[in-house]
Amino acid sequence: MHISQIRQQLQEVPIFKELSPEELDPIIEIAQPRFFKNKMYAFMQGDPLDRVFFIYSGKVKIYKTDSSGREQIVSVLESGEMFPHAGFFRKGQYPAHAEIMEDTQMIIVPISKFEEILVAYPELSIKLFRVLGEKIVDLQARLEEQILHNTYEQIIMLLLRLCKTNGEKKEHGFKLTTHFTNKEFANMIGTSRETVSRTINHLKKKDYLSTDPEGYYLIDHEKLHQELF
Repeated sequence: MHISQIRQQLQEVPIFKELSPEELDPIIEIAQPRFFKNKMYAFMQGDPLDRVFFIYSGKVKIYKTDSSGREQIVSVLESGEMFPHAGFFRKGQYPAHAEIMEDTQMIIVPISKFEEILVAYPELSIKLFRVLGEKIVDLQARLEEQILHNTYEQIIMLLLRLCKTNGEKKEHGFKLTTHFTNKEFANMIGTSRETVSRTINHLKKKDYLSTDPEGYYLIDHEKLHQELF
């Protein structure tokens, strides 16, 4: 890939958007563009943690598995996002799997070299810490949801959260831009597929959500919010 293409892809990532060409040059020097086909893995849980990924196009599912093989989806990341978020200034292993959900173009940067750039450019470090701070707040909110709310409420909160992270604003609500199955919804909050299925059908009957001809969820964000609060 030509340097100009790498530069263009990096400039699509929010934390790099405001960097000058001179500030972006050292990142371009260590950036490695790579194309991943659907169902491939960027890394597996337990692999040595040595690279950070920036998504230019496509989708990546981040999930963990326990000793019995049960899956818990952490998030579905789309263009402009980076991962993992827990990989800086420490040694260790990737804490989850990163599975490609559709053909995806990414920029890969070795963590050790990226850390050197962060030290050299404090403004970039501040932007990164803001992203990490948002992720911490999100994880705290998810923990509170599990502690303070029943499963029905947790499913509604999940749908509201997905409107923000994986949704596209429409005239009467949001359209989820990823095909989610009931099993995947269940794996995001630690419940059963049957429970999610019953809840989704109930919400459909109340006209809080529906699906378009292509199978994407259409969510009335305002009605769902009123149902919860």
